[in-house]
Amino acid sequence: MMRYPVKSFQGDSVQRTKVMEYGLYGDRSHAFLDETRPGKFLTITQCPEMVKYKARFLGEELLEHYPPLEITTPDGKVYFWEDAELQHRIEQMSNRKVSLVKYPPTHVPFGAIEEEHVQFVTDASLEKMQELWGKMSDARRFRPNFLFTLYEKIPFIEDNWLGKILKIGEVELEVKRHCERCMIITVDPEDASRDSTLLKTVVKERNNYFGVYATVIKPGEVEVGQQVFLIES
Repeated sequence: MMRYPVKSFQGDSVQRTKVMEYGLYGDRSHAFLDETRPGKFLTITQCPEMVKYKARFLGEELLEHYPPLEITTPDGKVYFWEDAELQHRIEQMSNRKVSLVKYPPTHVPFGAIEEEHVQFVTDASLEKMQELWGKMSDARRFRPNFLFTLYEKIPFIEDNWLGKILKIGEVELEVKRHCERCMIITVDPEDASRDSTLLKTVVKERNNYFGVYATVIKPGEVEVGQQVFLIES
């Protein structure tokens, strides 16, 4: 499971977490507002170098407040979210004036996530996309919350799950629609280099769809290794 405490930074791999009404606990709860585009967030689209920054929570997932949010820069410098130097570095890197925004643990608005609450891909689909692309594809390029391991390795079987419910322990997710891809998948999560051929492949082979969005129907806790059950809505 992956959550992204800071929008457009690298995600944090977690073994166990809460699923809130908006998605994984703290997912896209912190972000930079791009003051050159009022009301818009600064993302990898405007600043690909953001993908090299790592963000993770340190401590218990409380509903009253977040645990400390640690940011590690590409050169190994460690900051916390409130550090003024972090904002200064992002402004220098992006050549834009930014401001920081933080949403409470109980409510991250839809706009911060931009689409549905949760995004997932399957291992079979990822392997097939690598075959179609002709290169190894890091799952992190697609920024999923869940990477499901299938018993039957049927690529793109998730196309058949639209409108159905996924049950993971006590959590229920309604599969809503395909994930339409953009230039973000062309950015290598390690060095921020660009390769447009991946997006071209997704457009050609999958009508620009890869992965699926789901909405949280029933919150709860999930952990790595749990079985996922598909039920009719």
